[in-house]
Amino acid sequence: MKRKKDEFKTMGVEILKKIGGKENVASVTHCMTRLRFNLKDMSFPNDNEVKKIRGVLGVMRAGGQYQVVIGQTVNEVYDEVVASGNLKQDKPIVEERAQNTEKVKMTWKSVGSTILNKIAGSLTPIIPMLVAASMFKMLVAVLGPNMFNVISENSDVYKLFSLVGDAGFYFFPIIIGYTSAKQFKTSPILGMFLGAIMLDPNLTNIVNAKKAFTVFGIPMQLVNYSSTVVPILLSVWIMSYVEKFFNKKIHSSIRTVFAPTLTIFVMLPISLCFIGPLGGFLGNYICNGILAFGRMGGFPAIIGIALIGAFWELLVITGMHLVMISAMMLLFAQKGYDNFVSLGSAAASLSVSGMCLGAALRLKNKEERSLALSYLVAGIIGGVTEPALYGIAIRYKKPFIGMMIGGFFGGLYAGATHLTAYVLVPIANFLALSRYVGGTTTNIINGILSGVIAFAVAAIATYILGLDTENKLHFNFKTKMKRERRLEKVNS
Repeated sequence: MKRKKDEFKTMGVEILKKIGGKENVASVTHCMTRLRFNLKDMSFPNDNEVKKIRGVLGVMRAGGQYQVVIGQTVNEVYDEVVASGNLKQDKPIVEERAQNTEKVKMTWKSVGSTILNKIAGSLTPIIPMLVAASMFKMLVAVLGPNMFNVISENSDVYKLFSLVGDAGFYFFPIIIGYTSAKQFKTSPILGMFLGAIMLDPNLTNIVNAKKAFTVFGIPMQLVNYSSTVVPILLSVWIMSYVEKFFNKKIHSSIRTVFAPTLTIFVMLPISLCFIGPLGGFLGNYICNGILAFGRMGGFPAIIGIALIGAFWELLVITGMHLVMISAMMLLFAQKGYDNFVSLGSAAASLSVSGMCLGAALRLKNKEERSLALSYLVAGIIGGVTEPALYGIAIRYKKPFIGMMIGGFFGGLYAGATHLTAYVLVPIANFLALSRYVGGTTTNIINGILSGVIAFAVAAIATYILGLDTENKLHFNFKTKMKRERRLEKVNS
């Protein structure tokens, strides 16, 4: 244990030294896998020198931050960095929501990026709940009469697991009302309240009865908002401006009472008569479009799934996979299944672990082989793929191709056998294959085979392609000398 702590301390000292010392650090925090530095001089760190530090998996420059990828031991290394530099300790942040807060010029690209970030930021925090709910739905499917028939439909356990699984999806408007309100910087409680109004039993009864209803004389569209995503997202976005208006215009002495009341008053016709129905239409349009592509069969759909399997981990590195996960959530919430996005992502998850095995078999250095095997365990058991992506795929380059080949063929088999995912499992370990439980036995078997194919092909392709272990560093000579002189000043 002491040896491990000494290693973390050495890493902390070395990282701080290579980025310019504590004098160059404005602030530092960490997420699930990375140290995130806000540096005074971003030109000082030499990325290749930082990558050489034992235990460092990679570096990234994004969002105005200098990010050092550590992996699962990031907490320990962060503590040592803070201690060695006597720096202020900040709260950890959620990696998927770590976004660039700098003001950028408004362009179509920046607007699109902002929209996607807001959607992902609203949906990412609810992933733990969806994992738990999906596991209970999987238990119902596996233990119920459709498979092993261990529990009957009339048993209390079956009913309990069913209601727990359904609750995670049914109450989406309330839960997303909270998370989206935090994204749009408005009252989370009012966001939840707006979601609760959409799910109120009285409103549900009106919709089910299909009787005409008006909101302040405006006809209301009869829409059932349970398990919907888009209506509450759009409503909370509009509400953020409405609440801001009333908070600004109403005197502070009466603001506490009238600002929230008037905000909801204004939002009732907007949400129930306009935004809500529009959001429901858009949500169904998106879902039906994705599912229709998956149902097309033939060459386009099969290749589409295979390409998702091949490029999924590239999306993970760029953070764009959150957009795809958002689409998956939308599909499962509103349709209850997915025959497109989930298939490719499951194959990609297993291909990462296969790549680790192929690399471990090819590596001759015992320490590097041991690291590759640890990444294999972290991926296939823990569902954490970043150590493998940065420690093997990016570091040795060629394994990235092997991983993509494995994901491609795993997705290709999934598409060719017309697989359907019935359980939302947004985790990257072996349990990703449990998403195929709930349909026919053939669906489950083919789902498992798609994962096995992705794993095996990635391992074989990685082993055959080999690893680029040569340290190919190319620096501008003047830049290198300048950095060395500045490093000498830090050391002195």
